[in-house]
Amino acid sequence: MCIPAWLMANDLTFIKHEGGEKLACRVRPGKGPKVLWLGGFRSDMNGTKAEAVDDWARKTGRAFVRFDYSGHGLSSGKFENGTISNWRDDALCVLDEYCPGDVIALGSSMGAWIALLLAKARPARIKALVLVAPAPDFTEKLMWQGFDQDTRRLIVEHGVYYEPSDYSDEPTPITRALIEDGRKNLVMDEPIAFEGPVRILQGVQDGSVPWSFALELMGCLQSQDIVFSLSKSGDHSLSAPEDLARLTMTLDLLCTQMDPRT
Repeated sequence: MCIPAWLMANDLTFIKHEGGEKLACRVRPGKGPKVLWLGGFRSDMNGTKAEAVDDWARKTGRAFVRFDYSGHGLSSGKFENGTISNWRDDALCVLDEYCPGDVIALGSSMGAWIALLLAKARPARIKALVLVAPAPDFTEKLMWQGFDQDTRRLIVEHGVYYEPSDYSDEPTPITRALIEDGRKNLVMDEPIAFEGPVRILQGVQDGSVPWSFALELMGCLQSQDIVFSLSKSGDHSLSAPEDLARLTMTLDLLCTQMDPRT
């Protein structure tokens, strides 16, 4: 599809999801392949990494699309009603509406899981993956398996557990629906049939997702074109200036590699 002229300024716009929610989006037209930002759990499209990538896209003339999942940022809906399936469908809605042609799925933390689900749902469209501190299957492997019996019982019997957050003063609701739906979307229990380029950026100091988890993910991917970049000083956010420079350089190299003119 053609991007409407009124979006040329990268203004905030909203797309109506068939599920009824309005998704906040920013679309920066430019040369392809298009980079689609997929944010993390309870984060939004105005975070440091997304802003840095948008600045890179502006300077290089690259196409960049970012949005907020339902229940996140400026999109409608309640966070506690969200599941991995809901947020995957949000991403598919934005992909189909604003990302014609070849796409690089850029996923941060939970967004890496969404990126892998997009690649499964639209294999002809997702040509490359850039995964930052990737956390696929986190609801099961990093949450449920790490909870004690009392927390598990609370989730099962009461439907929600309010987990203290390192990133917000408000606790994070972990719902039974989130856990149960996550099990329907696990990707690391079998080989991941993606053959395109994959770039993984990870920090040793990541307190949320161990760097060994990213190595495990690399072993699941069938692609032979995988580059794993490990920063000794990097944390889960990977938002320090040197981390942002590494991210935009990765995108530069990957876009050049995928450019049909090169």
